[in-house]
Amino acid sequence: MLPAVLGHAGLSLFEGGYVGVGVFFVISGFLITLIIVRELEADHFSLIEFYERRARRILPALFLVLLLCFVAAWFRLPPQMMRGLGTLAIATLFFASDILFWRNASDYFAPDGLTEPLLHTWSLTVEEQFYLIFPLVLMGALLAGRHCPAPAKRL
Repeated sequence: MLPAVLGHAGLSLFEGGYVGVGVFFVISGFLITLIIVRELEADHFSLIEFYERRARRILPALFLVLLLCFVAAWFRLPPQMMRGLGTLAIATLFFASDILFWRNASDYFAPDGLTEPLLHTWSLTVEEQFYLIFPLVLMGALLAGRHCPAPAKRL
């Protein structure tokens, strides 16, 4: 996290946070996959409990970030930008800020995007969109595997 903060602070040595985000996605995806597969194989997986664990992990920090962004924005942003911040905060709460950024600009990191107070939420929303769908895919794959006949043995 510190390299990302230093990169945003303008230190050229820490530019290009895409690699860090990619590494995070891979590690997070690997660990979550292990947890889900382990629970599915033990017939102990609950989609509701999975989503509840994600919410308990993500939402408190997200609410704090949104609150701090609004407090800072109150002192730093012109009034006409506050409405945009509200729209973006709602999109973030529904894990869709990446879609909003994509619709409003061709490049997340274009120079005008650097003034977006919640620009950093795009990676969180991508991750959460993945975790809304991925457990369902794993559950489907496991069910399909259980219903497929075993391959015939060759002599």
